[in-house]
Amino acid sequence: MRLSQYFLPILRDDPKEAEIVSHRLMLRAGMIRQSSAGIYSWLPLGYKVLNKIERIVIEEQDRAGALQLLMPTIQPAELWRESGRYDAYGKEMLRITDRHERDMLYGPTNEEMITEIFRAGVKSYKDLPRNLYHIQWKFRDEVRPRFGVMRGREFLMKDAYSFDLTKEDSVRSYHKMFASYLRTFARMGLRAVPMRAETGPIGGDLSHEFIILAETGESAVYCHRDLVEMAPPPEDIDYGSDLTPYVDARTALYAATEDVHEPERFEKEVPKDKQLSARGIEVGQVFYFGTKYSEPMNAKVQGPEGELIPVEMGSYGIGVSRLVGAIIEASHDDAGIIWPQSVAPFDAGLINLKAGDAATDEACEKLYRSLQAAGLDILYDDRDDRAGAKFTTMDLIGLPWQIVVGPKGLASGEVELKHRATGEKIAISPDDVTERLRENVEAAIRGDA
Repeated sequence: MRLSQYFLPILRDDPKEAEIVSHRLMLRAGMIRQSSAGIYSWLPLGYKVLNKIERIVIEEQDRAGALQLLMPTIQPAELWRESGRYDAYGKEMLRITDRHERDMLYGPTNEEMITEIFRAGVKSYKDLPRNLYHIQWKFRDEVRPRFGVMRGREFLMKDAYSFDLTKEDSVRSYHKMFASYLRTFARMGLRAVPMRAETGPIGGDLSHEFIILAETGESAVYCHRDLVEMAPPPEDIDYGSDLTPYVDARTALYAATEDVHEPERFEKEVPKDKQLSARGIEVGQVFYFGTKYSEPMNAKVQGPEGELIPVEMGSYGIGVSRLVGAIIEASHDDAGIIWPQSVAPFDAGLINLKAGDAATDEACEKLYRSLQAAGLDILYDDRDDRAGAKFTTMDLIGLPWQIVVGPKGLASGEVELKHRATGEKIAISPDDVTERLRENVEAAIRGDA
């Protein structure tokens, strides 16, 4: 993509309304624009990142055996009255009526809707287990929406729901999603730490939040330091096996959000040199809540002996749009964003230092075609602008690599390849750029670099 043809409304100054780094940088980098309080339009650069994150989530959910569907944003109030949550949920729920005065709502979550879908389609234990998920925009009317996409009113979320015959089977499903989440976040360049958490309005007695440690995190967290260094599940993890030992190893050590933190237990169980008190950002949460919804909504299957049994359920959420902000909070510097390769909007930026110079233009065009032919997604800054402005833009939007082409370097038969995260600069022949960049991009996505 040529930058001269791209829609990238960069802001020079920090927006006054932005209180945290991710909100500030997303606005400055032309990724989002506020429509109203807590509601944003996603502009081309931001939307590319959002789609890349969504694709990773889908791939890992599919690998874990979950089945994708799509539920509506508007739900009938009757379903929520069945579960008993319609009046209990609170003002965060946007309640509306249609032209026939029927009570409706803009879905803040989907436990009721998915339970109705399940009960209409599954009647026998032989059709279990099942895990159904979708990725959909949701709305929660926050009292004070702030922090950009980190705490907005409208947000994109992946929510999955498991259905099992017994509690033991349901906990196995819980473990499967637990491991899948750790793989999902690792692919985005994030080291997530699972921590005990409150269940909130979802309900149940077993829940973990997946926390990204960051100085700008929204809440306090407490954990054993060894948890931060634990490796994610291997790429060839067998989701058909019993993952209890894997999960037990990551839940045996103390880790808790501030809502459920027990100071005395923390001091007793964790050695002083292993105690970590930090700030964290929640990027996902998993719940086991048994028959909380299946009992009142009559979601039952016929068991082996012919009896009707309410199914055991769990739900599993990932804040897809929230992850964009979380990644920026965890990966930035004073100059701007530093995207992990797997979610970067473009693989690299190509910078023409002297647009209009015949030799420089020719070298850039040749490189641009070569890089595209190799399957690399390139943002080519072909604008007639100052070199300093071009460097500032590229550092701000945070592409993992920059290819700098100018008359002085070309006279020596070289261009510059800069790694955004480390600042390392390599002088390299234009003929070698494509292969070197392709290798670096592939290595970064594999996790080798």
